[in-house]
Amino acid sequence: MTEKIKLTSNELRLMSLFQSVTSVTARDCVVDDKMDRVIFVINKTQMGLAIGKGGATIKQLQNVVARKVELVEYSDDVAEFIGNILNSSMINEIKIDERSDGTRQALVVVDAKKKGIVVGREGRNAEKARLLAKRYFQISNVFIINSEQTPNDSNEVYI
Repeated sequence: MTEKIKLTSNELRLMSLFQSVTSVTARDCVVDDKMDRVIFVINKTQMGLAIGKGGATIKQLQNVVARKVELVEYSDDVAEFIGNILNSSMINEIKIDERSDGTRQALVVVDAKKKGIVVGREGRNAEKARLLAKRYFQISNVFIINSEQTPNDSNEVYI
């Protein structure tokens, strides 16, 4: 399902640096200039090692790259992967819809009180989910809605 992902020389350099600092091999690296961060996708079970005791390893890496560093645990299952990006403990349900034009979209249902946390400050978590879902699973849109909303009630437009 995943197409070949092309990495720039800068992303490869960051992945090498990530491995030397954390002793974890990253699957992927995305430089998000819009949100001034670097996102590393790592294999399951590697999160604790990458973060380090008390977050020391990840803090050291952030100081070296002079940007915020975010980690995402990879999964072959699209719903689980999106859950890993957005904090699955706050998500009620994730639906993947095939649209008539062949595109796919993800609908993430959360409690109204938790929607702000899931979306993140300035939409940074939602943007990360959109970037990575598109990169790995060719999902064109990720919609985050309240559990009380139906798609027609939300601010987003569904076609």
